[in-house]
Amino acid sequence: MSSSDTTTASATTTILATKTAPPPFSPSLSTSANSAPPPSPCAGCKILRRRCTVRCLLAPFFPPTEPLKFTTAHRVFGAGNIIKLLQELPESRRADAVNSMVYEANARLRDRVYGCAGVICHLQKQVDELQAQLARAQARHVILQAQHAQLFALMATARSQQQRPATDGVVADSCMLQNGGYCVDDCGLGSVWEEEPRWA
Repeated sequence: MSSSDTTTASATTTILATKTAPPPFSPSLSTSANSAPPPSPCAGCKILRRRCTVRCLLAPFFPPTEPLKFTTAHRVFGAGNIIKLLQELPESRRADAVNSMVYEANARLRDRVYGCAGVICHLQKQVDELQAQLARAQARHVILQAQHAQLFALMATARSQQQRPATDGVVADSCMLQNGGYCVDDCGLGSVWEEEPRWA
């Protein structure tokens, strides 16, 4: 076998090995292709400067777009108490508990002595005042209704008194004509008197 044939065979073997060999492994490329960007931490973990996991209790109630919500609750109750309370409650009641804590924290920051109790007392005072105004309005309405009914009764009485004399005169004339000059009173007591005939 000549030297040229040996060189050709080795070159052919090298080309085939290059085509069939797998590409070299690159750890950096495979890691960047398979890994997703890390999720944004919730407001609680971001303020506390800790790692936010998938099972974080604060993430569903303190999103990263509302940092003031957690800051207010944290200043009054503390992060440890908030997490402990959420752990003791069922999932269906955690949202209401967080809203109550945030409301109480805001009220406590506005009024450090009474907090929500001061707001409740103020609202109760307004309710009492409105109920008193309503009672006075209802009493005034009853008085006006009574005055209105009394006025209508007086108007009806005055109208009947104005119509009675004309009616009595007509009845008396018809009575004398029917009885030939004799008039009997309305009570039927038999008091009869004789009048001069009008044609005499």
